Amino acid sequence: MKEQPPDKQQQQREEGRPDPEELLRRYSLRDSDLEAPSLTTPATPEADERPSPPSGRYTHRRGRLRVYLGSVAGSGKTYTMLNEGHRRESRGTDVVVGYVETHGRPETQAQLGDLEIIPRKKVTYRGVTLEEMDTEAIIARHPKVALIDELAHTNVPGSKHVKRYQDVEEIMDAGINVITTLNIQHLESLNDLVASITGVRVRETLPDWILDQAEEVELLDISPYALRQRMKHGNIYPPERIDAALNNFFREGNLTALRELALRRTAEKTESQLQEYMTEHGITEMRSATERVLVGFDSRPHTREVIRDAWRLAHGLHANLIAVTIRPEGYHAFMSKLIGILKYGRDAPKYREAALQRLEEHALLAEDLGAEVIRTNSSDIAKTLVEIAHERQVTQLVLGQPARSHWEELLRGSIINRLLRLSTDIDIHLVPRSGDE
Repeated sequence: MKEQPPDKQQQQREEGRPDPEELLRRYSLRDSDLEAPSLTTPATPEADERPSPPSGRYTHRRGRLRVYLGSVAGSGKTYTMLNEGHRRESRGTDVVVGYVETHGRPETQAQLGDLEIIPRKKVTYRGVTLEEMDTEAIIARHPKVALIDELAHTNVPGSKHVKRYQDVEEIMDAGINVITTLNIQHLESLNDLVASITGVRVRETLPDWILDQAEEVELLDISPYALRQRMKHGNIYPPERIDAALNNFFREGNLTALRELALRRTAEKTESQLQEYMTEHGITEMRSATERVLVGFDSRPHTREVIRDAWRLAHGLHANLIAVTIRPEGYHAFMSKLIGILKYGRDAPKYREAALQRLEEHALLAEDLGAEVIRTNSSDIAKTLVEIAHERQVTQLVLGQPARSHWEELLRGSIINRLLRLSTDIDIHLVPRSGDE
């Protein structure tokens, strides 16, 4: 906004009216102040480090959520969160400890250092006085960043919110960034699986969408051996609990399974963020960071072998398997029917019925092997295969060796040759036909 002429300013002062530009600044009423950060604008590394608004100034921007995810207690989440708090404070960011549970670990206790701690709220329940995070005090203090431990914690009955993650939501709604910690076994979707693995039913859970909405998820990974050594050295539990923990929940098999769950969940979050980024920036030709195998199947008897070969490839690559069958339309559907009549005459309907039955059997085989089965129609089978492969970020394409005769290819064309012209950045595998076919 351009500066007003002196006579205009004088007129406003005579009428006792406040300066409009000053009002805009004071109450953050510019359009740019009311808009959320653009999804198409890459966030700068220091985006969450900007100074907090002055007292009394309201902001409409919601706080960001950063989660330190671990496979199990003792993986270093709280220690790392406090270390991040010190790092940001050293750069001038206003950081407070909203709630931290050190569990009496000396290293974690020492890491608190001189960070400002918001006093806990006293809550009396059934004659017992307990301590909980003081959400209202954190919002009233309004720091730039709040460090809040144990996101899945259940609050004392009678608290404003049942779960701590609900307190965190309220804090972020007030425009405060939150850094928090979470163990993988506390996700609601994994509750049954964790119980079957460890024999322990986790009671404190939170919905998966909390983790899904987090702008940042950082995995604190540690090998089962290193974690057990940390336990033996007394860095996780007090001495009287060590042997029981090592022989129960902290068995190496349990730790390995929980570690795998944490790795997978972090990979899913990363993949989701990559897909979102690609969609926002119109990127369609990015090589996937993980392998995906697509197998094209039809009604030929040889297809069962093709599907099995594709499964072995996917299994060896630890990749997802997608099975696609495409029913021809238009000219190709007409030519298929015509060639069937020329080859089988009056028996063509019977052969066609048998082919449809085999196709269903092949689809069932693919599903039994854990593949995602996609059925579609197209007048250009090769082009549709490539489109699906690009859409699903496929890296390996498996097909059966062509069985068409020379004159059939003249009438219908070669799918393989067209695929080779169309596909980019996709490895194509052809499974040879057995000699008796």
